Amino acid sequence: MKRDLYEILCQWKRDANRRPLLVRGARQVGKTYLVDEFGRREFISLITLNFEKNPEYKDIFDSLEPKDILEKIVLFSGKRIEPGKTLLFFDEVQDCPPAIMALRYFYEEMPSLHVIAAGSLVEFSLESENFRMPVGRIQYIYLFPMSFGEFIEASGEKELRNYICDLNKLQMLPESLHAKLNEYIRRYFILGGMPAVVQEYCETGDIISCQRIQRAIVDTYQDDFGKYSRKLKHRYLDKIYNAVPKMVGRKFVYAHVDNTIKSRELKEALELLEKAGVVKKIKRTSGAGLPLEAGVKDAFFKVLFLDVGLLHAVNGIYPDTVQAKDFTTLFKGAVAEQFVGQELLAYHNSYSKPLLYYWAREAKNSNAELDYLIQKEGEAIPIEVKSGSIGRLKSMHMFMEKYQVRQGIKISQAPYDSKNQIISLPLYSLEGFIRKNI
Repeated sequence: MKRDLYEILCQWKRDANRRPLLVRGARQVGKTYLVDEFGRREFISLITLNFEKNPEYKDIFDSLEPKDILEKIVLFSGKRIEPGKTLLFFDEVQDCPPAIMALRYFYEEMPSLHVIAAGSLVEFSLESENFRMPVGRIQYIYLFPMSFGEFIEASGEKELRNYICDLNKLQMLPESLHAKLNEYIRRYFILGGMPAVVQEYCETGDIISCQRIQRAIVDTYQDDFGKYSRKLKHRYLDKIYNAVPKMVGRKFVYAHVDNTIKSRELKEALELLEKAGVVKKIKRTSGAGLPLEAGVKDAFFKVLFLDVGLLHAVNGIYPDTVQAKDFTTLFKGAVAEQFVGQELLAYHNSYSKPLLYYWAREAKNSNAELDYLIQKEGEAIPIEVKSGSIGRLKSMHMFMEKYQVRQGIKISQAPYDSKNQIISLPLYSLEGFIRKNI
């Protein structure tokens, strides 16, 4: 299955000023598959060192001298290494931190050699007190679950994807296509964007089988807890892991997870899961000025789970429910908000760490909240997500009036519309909007 990041890797290959690349992302979002496909198609040879499957490869990096490293790799692999023709791939690189440090020396001494590293828990290696970060010597690239656009393309609808990315064409979209795209949204809400799940669905159409895969992925994440929680009791991680899918879309309060556990213990567990890429904080900002980060209040935040399909798996949504034609039963505000957050992450600049923001005002008898704020050309754009086709926009109007904002975005099941400075976008059209505005 084609991933959008493939084209970015091709651009990286052609860049004369490229640096070794470190692909970051949660387990099973498709990092290994992506780099393997790229290496096999775009290079004469691909040499992969997987440090999880083959721990003996760690011995190669007892020296950080590139010539010594390459000499040992040739002996291990039995393959020649030719700059410009060979892609060197260090997979599950978090199990060999010296391999990450070696990337800087490849950049300095062998810039013509294409080197990519990837790891699911690499953030823990990067933040280790013994790790020496090769600042300015490597590039980071971020991979997330498959976006809705990638999903419909994998379903054989590439032309449809291209069509809805054109906001001009979107304004004249026939009702029949609107209905068809909402059906794809329903499927995506059920399946999510984990590549193994999408592939199974495209090959078999069997939702029950897809749910088994989702459950296996959920269990895999829990199995990983021991890799990054030696000092933290597993039950704290379990508590947060199972609570987050139920708390998407609302302010996160540790006491709502378990009021018998100290907040600092749960806070540490949440931070670990965020490092692993399983959850993502949405920061609350005042929205009073730019950058949005300047107005952040750390004590207040919301959370996203990694994937909308896995969210259902953790919450125990059953096959008869997810196959219901009336998907509004699944289409609660939280699920729609999860979807929009995923799309914002998926279409963000792949070379920069994405950040998500929301706005809220808590006052006596006058609370207000906007689901997301994005930054464009010196202005904050408010985004409100509606689970159905209609809904009041009181918070939107309040924010726009307070900060003299020229445009607001409503996202819902309804077709495209625009009036009174507010653009109404259907859920399926987010790719075109995000790529144009972020």
